Amino acid sequence: MTEEEDQQDADKLSYYLEIGAVSLEGMDENGEMIYSISEDAETIAPELWRSHTEYVDRSLLELYEQGLVEVEYNENLEATLHISPEGQKFAREKGLIEMDRPEDIPNN
Repeated sequence: MTEEEDQQDADKLSYYLEIGAVSLEGMDENGEMIYSISEDAETIAPELWRSHTEYVDRSLLELYEQGLVEVEYNENLEATLHISPEGQKFAREKGLIEMDRPEDIPNN
C-alpha cells in the first residue's frame, strides 16, 4: 500500500468514526486497534456496510470450505451455524465473532 492509499484509508476511518458508523473498542495484544461497525452504518455509510457484509460472507464461506462450520436448517429453511472451537478461533481473528464483553478485548 502506498503512503497516499494509507492516508486515504486513515481519512475514511476518521470520517466513519466522526459520523458514528464505526467506533473504537480497544486494542489487541499486538497493539492493533479494534473497531466495530454500528448498525447505523447500513444507512449512514452504505459503501462501508456493503464492504463489511461482503467480507463476512467471504470469511464464513472460507470457514465452511475448511470444514470449520456446519450449517443446520430448520423447517422454515432458516440456517443456524455451528462453529468448531478451531473455527471460533479463526472467526475471532477475522473479527466475525462480536466482542461484546470487555474481557474479550485485550488491553481494553
